[in-house]
Amino acid sequence: MAALAAGALVLTAGCSSGGGPSEAGTASTPPASHPAPASSSPAAPPRPPAKGSVKVVSTLTGGLDSPWGLAALPGGDLLVSSRDKGTITRIDGTTGKKTLLGSVPGVAPSGEGGLLGIAVAPTYDVDHMVYAYFTTASDNRIARMQYDEDGTTPGRLLGAPDTILRGIPKGSLHNGGRIAFGPDRMLYAGTGETGDTGLAQDKESLAGKILRMSPDGQPVHGNPAADSVVYSYGHRNVQGLAWDGRGRLWASEFGQDTWDELNRIVPDGNYGWPQAEGKAGKKGFVDPVAQWKTSQASPSGIAFAEGSIWMAGLRGKRLWRIPLSGGEREPSAAPQSFLEGKYGRLRTVLAAGGDKLWLVTSNTDTRGTPGPEDDRILLLTVR
Repeated sequence: MAALAAGALVLTAGCSSGGGPSEAGTASTPPASHPAPASSSPAAPPRPPAKGSVKVVSTLTGGLDSPWGLAALPGGDLLVSSRDKGTITRIDGTTGKKTLLGSVPGVAPSGEGGLLGIAVAPTYDVDHMVYAYFTTASDNRIARMQYDEDGTTPGRLLGAPDTILRGIPKGSLHNGGRIAFGPDRMLYAGTGETGDTGLAQDKESLAGKILRMSPDGQPVHGNPAADSVVYSYGHRNVQGLAWDGRGRLWASEFGQDTWDELNRIVPDGNYGWPQAEGKAGKKGFVDPVAQWKTSQASPSGIAFAEGSIWMAGLRGKRLWRIPLSGGEREPSAAPQSFLEGKYGRLRTVLAAGGDKLWLVTSNTDTRGTPGPEDDRILLLTVR
């Protein structure tokens, strides 16, 4: 364990692939200026213990094809997206029963593109809106669809998509794709630079960014530029978004050849790509809070629970725990890894309340070695 803890902060970056280059990019001083949009921060919570634990309680369901996004419905059932099939399926949160809601029109799977992140509107009880980030023949875009919970025809329960944001550059690699509603009830999206490194530093481009928008896709108060949805820039390929107990935004990111990253996101922060990868200490760039070698991470989804960020690893085939301190920059203890190699590639992690997490495997996306139950959604208890 000592060796593991000592090595946990020194890890590298890998593509969402099982091999090849990884993905990251960062640096050192956070810019000042714009206030965080979240409501005033509460007092710092107690520090989590230096050492944590993970227990796999059960397999909720299996036999999923290229699962990518995961979102919780009120009441505890789950929605899961299939990157390659372009479908959204409802999973009963108790029995694991699967109900196909339907396909998202216009999805054009290719490489790392397809139907990616999904999110449930904070107003779902009123409007039944489900959001999706997906790749088309021409771009990446975000759309919302109404879910007809009273419908009786499986596969035809999603209304026509209403596109709220289009024109996010696409590529065979680095499409980003994670979306989530923040504590401010605004929609956030992580994008990739598509392999065109110059786009990450171009504030006029939506590629290589974290975006923040209203539920109908418009720029909102607190963004660095009043007429833009760009919230932070200099990213290579953002894969995970989560907020801690103080409302602070965290993001996981693929590096290229050296460092994968966990970043604390600030408005108008420049996270360095392509000039910086990992902790570069360069003026004007925001350094990551933690970094990993590509062989140990290739991070995807993240979630916050029990005082820690939990980060799913693709190439690393493990779940990372990063305990947070009340401060801004460093974990309160060295990251720990769990489940190494036991379930293969891990794609998405979602808080399930209290000490519970949902964890989605990713072995059927052509880059893993599927087992007979893959892909699966696992229920974990963590500390």
